[in-house]
Amino acid sequence: MTPEAAETYALSVLTWLVGQDDLIGIFMGSSGASIDDIRENAQSPEFLGAVLDFVLMDDAWVLRYASELSQKPEHMMQARMVLPGGQAVHWT
Repeated sequence: MTPEAAETYALSVLTWLVGQDDLIGIFMGSSGASIDDIRENAQSPEFLGAVLDFVLMDDAWVLRYASELSQKPEHMMQARMVLPGGQAVHWT
């Protein structure tokens, strides 16, 4: 997955998240982001990575997104690995 594809995918997840009344408040509370912050940072790869981190906290959320948007669940982790901060850390 390219960085551009990962950003597009994450923006789709953010759009979905904003429409989830049961999740958007949890996201805003845990991240400290306001609606204005979400609008202002929607194009930031770092912010989009944080959005994916949030949804990835619960497999049920990932599966819900994937089901509702006809996506493969594994695409979320693949996108996260490409965005800033998502690289695998190897402690050798």
